[in-house]
Amino acid sequence: MTTAPPEQQSLAPRSLDHGREADPLGLARLPDLASAALGGTVVFASDELFADARNLVSAAPAAHDPAAFGPRGKVYDGWETRRRREAGSDFVIVRLAAPAIVQAVNIDTSFFTGNFPPYASVEAATVMGYPSPEEVLAAAWTPLLGRTRLRPNTGNVHSIRAAGQLATHVRLTIYPDGGVARLRVYGEVVPDPRRLGGRVDLAASLHGATVSGCSNMFYSSPLNVLAPGRAAVMSDGWETARRRDEGNDWLTVRLAAPGVLHDTVIDTTCFVGNAPGWARLTDADTGTELLSRTRLQPDTEHHFRLVARNAVGRVRLDIYPDGGISRLRLNGTIPTAEQPAITDRWEVLLPPRERTAVDRSEYFS
Repeated sequence: MTTAPPEQQSLAPRSLDHGREADPLGLARLPDLASAALGGTVVFASDELFADARNLVSAAPAAHDPAAFGPRGKVYDGWETRRRREAGSDFVIVRLAAPAIVQAVNIDTSFFTGNFPPYASVEAATVMGYPSPEEVLAAAWTPLLGRTRLRPNTGNVHSIRAAGQLATHVRLTIYPDGGVARLRVYGEVVPDPRRLGGRVDLAASLHGATVSGCSNMFYSSPLNVLAPGRAAVMSDGWETARRRDEGNDWLTVRLAAPGVLHDTVIDTTCFVGNAPGWARLTDADTGTELLSRTRLQPDTEHHFRLVARNAVGRVRLDIYPDGGISRLRLNGTIPTAEQPAITDRWEVLLPPRERTAVDRSEYFS
């Protein structure tokens, strides 16, 4: 197995849209909420003698150097525990980047062959706020994936059917020990009304926005443009193949909630010889123009005011004729009429204990 070159690494899996590989679970439209690039982190590991558990949440594909050895043996780009000499299992707990409904996991054993765990399971917990590791360990855990056989040196992708579970943390248990390169946790972020007050980025994946359509994603996923922060390299953005016809490329974004949009950021940082020449924004449902066709510059963060009087639920970005952008921000406010539906969905997914403890004065404030 080879590692993808840096220009083809992405925060999200690729799909059949560009003809490289199938995506039967639709993961290309879901963020990896365990990824450190979005804010996921490891909060506890039962053992990590051979390899640091924080490698599990790296956004980059696992790498491997056959000649790399350290004081504790072979160096692996993943999480690896010592060989158990007694009954039991090892586990790691990951805090997700945002509360979400988990829809799939990938327990990736790349480069682990004679030392991969033969079985694994995944559970979820909902602990709001900023709990300590001890508080997370004591939480109530709900099974997402029962004890399942793993294959060595490959991705082990499983769909999750737990539509009523809002997860803030996941626990990966391996039986009895061994190494896992990456843990990917794909899910639907549920908009948190405490984070939606005032003018906010309604295109942020961590607020619940997602890509609902895309013309081409040959080099990297359009979901990357909704990620937090600035792009560090070109592969952190969305880049299409070179067009050889008269058309143009586009993507559509389902906003975290319908909102009245005020301004946008179209960022071409890291795209120098392959930035689009122009861009246009419209209401994807009505065709109403929000930003007329406007010239873009390479490697530049562009700020534009938008013409919007009514709430918009989906936005279409057209780029001309092709190329790449690193980030798209759509800042706006959520009308009062839209707020009850957001609040109701959020609260119905909270466990009773968390629902009782929530401070509703923080909603949309």
